[in-house]
Amino acid sequence: MLKKMMRQQRNFAKRQRFANAAWPKRQMEHMWRLVAVTAVLASGLTPWSLQAQSGAPKSAQPSQAAPAAPVLITLEEAIQRAEQNEPTFAAALAENKASGLDRLNARAGLLPSVVFHNEGLYTQPNGLLNQAGQGVAAQPAPRFIANNAIREYASQAVVNETIGLAGVAAIQRADATAALAAAQYEVTRRGLVAAVTGLFYDLAAADNKLTVAVQAEKEAADFTRLTTEREQAREAAHADVVKAELTEQQRQRDLSDAKLAEEKARLELAVLLFSDPHTAYTLEVDKNAPVLASREDVQQAAAKNNPELRSALAALQVSNADVLAARAAYLPDLGLNFNYGIDAPQFAVNGPDKVKNLGYSAMVTVDVPVWDWLSTERKVKQSEIRRDAVKVALTTTQKALVARLDEAYDEAAASRDQLASLDQSVATANESLRLTKMRYTGGEATVLEVVDAQAAYVLAENAREDGRVRYEMALAGLQQLTGTM
Repeated sequence: MLKKMMRQQRNFAKRQRFANAAWPKRQMEHMWRLVAVTAVLASGLTPWSLQAQSGAPKSAQPSQAAPAAPVLITLEEAIQRAEQNEPTFAAALAENKASGLDRLNARAGLLPSVVFHNEGLYTQPNGLLNQAGQGVAAQPAPRFIANNAIREYASQAVVNETIGLAGVAAIQRADATAALAAAQYEVTRRGLVAAVTGLFYDLAAADNKLTVAVQAEKEAADFTRLTTEREQAREAAHADVVKAELTEQQRQRDLSDAKLAEEKARLELAVLLFSDPHTAYTLEVDKNAPVLASREDVQQAAAKNNPELRSALAALQVSNADVLAARAAYLPDLGLNFNYGIDAPQFAVNGPDKVKNLGYSAMVTVDVPVWDWLSTERKVKQSEIRRDAVKVALTTTQKALVARLDEAYDEAAASRDQLASLDQSVATANESLRLTKMRYTGGEATVLEVVDAQAAYVLAENAREDGRVRYEMALAGLQQLTGTM
């Protein structure tokens, strides 16, 4: 007991000594707090104002920049964007422009060419003197007899011109090649328009089918709930619930497939439209289907403005130009040459004793072909054989145009006539589904009838979207043959 009391006294003394040692420190901290509060009040700041300056609460801070709104794309804008990004179209456009420059080059070939020729020539002397040079004094003779002096300077403007049938044939071929490139460019452009049109309406149909799939899945879920409630109320068998659940599961799978198809169609079109295929965009589709022109107007447009027919005709013109160029080898060419300048031992206008170095010369040449071991004749036959093949291709193109035009117009007319029927089928299927559900609720219809009505409605909606795509693609096919409809 005594030991316990002594231990308590020692502990009390230790606590007293610790308190006495910490008291000055506590006094100092309390004093600094008073100084800080006084300074804050003197500056006019409060804890609330300090909090406002340090930053607004997270809820009041400005949120991050909202994502950019999706780009609205019409069919015309989609075609314009595709023309800037599609490599095949870019190659056809480049070839069309390059062929236009070839036409200018071919015409320039008929014009005289001018060259400013400059030359300095030194020949080793042979040790003798001669009077071949200008002036009266003798000068060292060159070792090469073809040269006139040991030093010879030439500075002349040279004009050359060649007149012959080959130049005319070159112009005809360049014109025909340019026409062929222009026709091929138009074929590529219309093909791109048809492709973009197909992708555009495929995506529009995929979007609508996705909406139909979402509605069908919701309809199936509601029907499952209805059958469950009827089973609990002893108004339907458990088999109805099982059938409804199976239908709902199938609709969920259909929804997943519809999402995948929509994403694929969106990416395929985005590759042609944007630098980044993941760019968000929406389509602006005209709900009214375009009007189909009469058959007579379509035939007249195809006869006047079909690029494939123009391409075949241009290919025939190229072959005719090749035949003309081959036959041009039978005829002589007339060459004209005119030189103006100096060709003297001194690089000067005047030589010794005021001899004039500046002057001109003219030359006319005519090369008459005599014998080439029948090479020209064989080249003419080759060009004629190729021309005959091009004529066959032209005839085939003309016949194919007539057949394709009839097929495309019949396809467009049939798909146009079915649009109204497809709309009516959707309305009928929707009404049938509504009535069948009412009959099932009243106990007058079976679950199979409801499931069949749901499936018929989904099929009708999808068929209408496919019908619109079919009609637009048929019009795009006519546009390829006739131009803008």
